[in-house]
Amino acid sequence: MHASPFSRAFLLAATCLVPVLSVAEADAQTRRGGQAPQRPAARPASGTVQAIDIQGNQRIEADTIRSYMLLQPGDAFEGDRLDRSLRTLYATGLFRDVRVARQGDRILVTVEENPIVNRVAFEGNSKLSDDNLRDATQLRSRAVFTTQAAQADRARILEAYARRGRLSATVEPKIIQLDQNRVDIVYEIVEADVALISRINFVGNRSVSDSRLKEIVASREGAWYRPFSSSDTYDPERLNFDRELLRRFYLRQGYADVNVTGASAELSPDRSGFFVTYTISEGRRYRLGKVETTSSLRNVTADQLRPTVDVSSGDWYDGDAVERISETLSDRANALGAPFVEVTPRIVRNTEAGTVDITFEVKEGNRLYVERIDITGNVRTQDRVIRREFRLAEGDAFNAALVRRSRQRIRDLGYFNDATITTNPGSAPDRVVLSAGVSERATGEVSLGGGYSTDAGALADLGLRERNLLGTGIDSRINGVIAQRRSQLDLSVTDPSFQDRNLAVGADVFYINRNLTTYSGYEERRYGFSLRAGYEFNEYLRQSWAYTLSNRNIYNIDPNSSIYIREQAGSTLLSQIGQTLTYDRRDSRIDPHSGYLLRVGTDVAGLGGDVSYVRGRLDGSYYIPFERWLGDPNYVLAIQGSVGYLEPFGGKDERIVDRFFLGGENLRGFEVAGAGPRDLRTRDSLGGRFLYTQTTEFRFPLPIPDEIGITGRAFVDVGGLSGSSSGSNIADTSTPRVGAGVGVSWRSPFGLINLDFAQAVVKESYDQTQFFRFGFGTRF
Repeated sequence: MHASPFSRAFLLAATCLVPVLSVAEADAQTRRGGQAPQRPAARPASGTVQAIDIQGNQRIEADTIRSYMLLQPGDAFEGDRLDRSLRTLYATGLFRDVRVARQGDRILVTVEENPIVNRVAFEGNSKLSDDNLRDATQLRSRAVFTTQAAQADRARILEAYARRGRLSATVEPKIIQLDQNRVDIVYEIVEADVALISRINFVGNRSVSDSRLKEIVASREGAWYRPFSSSDTYDPERLNFDRELLRRFYLRQGYADVNVTGASAELSPDRSGFFVTYTISEGRRYRLGKVETTSSLRNVTADQLRPTVDVSSGDWYDGDAVERISETLSDRANALGAPFVEVTPRIVRNTEAGTVDITFEVKEGNRLYVERIDITGNVRTQDRVIRREFRLAEGDAFNAALVRRSRQRIRDLGYFNDATITTNPGSAPDRVVLSAGVSERATGEVSLGGGYSTDAGALADLGLRERNLLGTGIDSRINGVIAQRRSQLDLSVTDPSFQDRNLAVGADVFYINRNLTTYSGYEERRYGFSLRAGYEFNEYLRQSWAYTLSNRNIYNIDPNSSIYIREQAGSTLLSQIGQTLTYDRRDSRIDPHSGYLLRVGTDVAGLGGDVSYVRGRLDGSYYIPFERWLGDPNYVLAIQGSVGYLEPFGGKDERIVDRFFLGGENLRGFEVAGAGPRDLRTRDSLGGRFLYTQTTEFRFPLPIPDEIGITGRAFVDVGGLSGSSSGSNIADTSTPRVGAGVGVSWRSPFGLINLDFAQAVVKESYDQTQFFRFGFGTRF
């Protein structure tokens, strides 16, 4: 407790010294502008400090307290420095109260220490765990307790609940006094219900409907089909993100003057939900007028750059297209030998005519070099695993296209939730520092799954996989599958950058048993191993090699099956070396939306073993995005095709297990192995040596909320297979078969479900068709 004014006056009169100063008096003095109180008696007498005495301290050493004093023994007494010493001690946060007084030629400091936190506990919380709440608060065991710190932590807990939509939550800190000046802190929490977004409104939108704009924003109205989504929970940060999404949407549609002036949320009277309102000023819609490209680069002309500009006069203005073309022009100029490029789109609006003239000015940019590459956020993954994905190194000329490609490669690793690369100034004007920030996710999997597929029937699988072993990037796995018509065991390990070189190496050990009695009247068993190695020629071209040694056994043949299958009975040893050359220009290996892929594969068997053949395969795919015209990146046209040929040599016939089969996944509308050469008497599929397939598939979002996770597709499959055994009763023709249909994919909480409905449009009379294909699988 503070001494009374009477006792302070008595002490002053008795000693003719400065008054005792408490925290409250010091604060009052501060509010008067820092001037000393206008009391003549308060003027300190002259003299020198001989000693500083400390009273009331229990845990804190006296010397520690003395170290905070601005007056030390040997200094002359100064009232101002005495006052500031009082404030300095109080500002440490170690003391509940501090008193400073002069007694003759000595200074007496009396302190009352703040208690120490014994433990911090939470009661009443179920939606947020204790660990979540501890991460949100700052007071910890053995920390110094202050009321202000407890109230600040209370506010942080309320903020954590508010971010999850529980705005009616209450938090009450309870302080339990213990012996030895210790306290327990217990936060009593009432979590309350989530306040969801009840309604989303738009004001000022004349050209675009509310329903269309609701698809653009990330916030969603509360609905029963969003039990696992937080998008219908009110989040102020998400509203700011929504404003940017709306602005960019309007810019893509040609509204160059759009302005999203506000995004507000009003809590309903019963505090059960929010009414969110976005205010939009659309402006008018513009078409493109003149579209020009200029270049002041010494070795790159405008004519060389102009073909990369894929918009023309009369098109609707598209803000995203302007940004995309600027990046494309910069990339093209880099490829033509200009390392330092700056592209500036000059936009001139003609409001009366409703047109926008754009001039893409390409000029030499600042000469920038990469000084350093910093990597943060990788707790487990080694720096070298991330660094080797960069397409430029320290000391190289800065290239924005290579930075973007590096970011995509890091994301394609699959080790991170997200990866960003930011550019920061270096130690000199011509130096930049690249900062790669990653957010790691779990890369280990212990999977126990089950499901059903049309090909294998009911299935169960058990697997153990680590895609980033000890943070080195090594992918290792063991997996087993048991199904009605298939069983399999695989052990695999792959190092994508062996000895930190441009060399990927790996090995596989496998056992496979397939029941093909439904299609060809036999069962197949194979086991063996494979050794693999691969390397990259450049960013897009890579090659891999593999050697496989495998024992194959055809057994349990149906006595009524084709003679051409019965003569295949028994075991054969395969010794095969193969290579695959891949040219990949897709925008993403995981989820491509644009670009193309070409792959050439060759297998040669006969280096020992019982069979000798050459087998070649050419595959290609091309992806065309329709976002520019339809406004959604999930509209994609995928065109895929493949050709394969098998030719035996050395007087040895190929085995049925080495042939191609057509139907099922590569030709929907037909059963697995349902098209191609067949024994007409037994209806057994015999496979073939020459295969071609082509698929045209249009992928699109369905008019249902994105949270449900259902996408659609429409497809046409074409394929042919020929070159089987020769003999009577064998139908063997390469005429094309055609299947067409639609399908949906649902990324459900229980696993991926694929449904395809396809009709065999062009077929032979002996082909086996299949209208419905179903696949379901899950892991947990």
